[in-house]
Amino acid sequence: MEEEPLEEWAARRDLRRPTAGERRAVPLEDQTERGAHVAPDAPRGLQEWDGSQWVPVGVAEDLPAAAAETGDGADARAARVSLPRFGKLPPAVPPWRPTEPFHRP
Repeated sequence: MEEEPLEEWAARRDLRRPTAGERRAVPLEDQTERGAHVAPDAPRGLQEWDGSQWVPVGVAEDLPAAAAETGDGADARAARVSLPRFGKLPPAVPPWRPTEPFHRP
């Protein structure tokens, strides 16, 4: 495998990181690993990226209010994530074949 220079890795990492002042909404419940569309009436915590961490800045009463407060950041965040080129994907694994015939007793 070819080693990637540190400067190129750091540049790719900086493109994926949020910009300072970017906001996001997170659910205020125990199951934070759920999608944003689940429980749209539940309150949301608003967080802002200060350059090194997400800092809480407020609370919105539901998903539409949180979306209005955070803005259209989803499309910009999705555009920052680079996908691998098709030539860079690993080859498909060959299907498994038994080495000797198996017969059910």
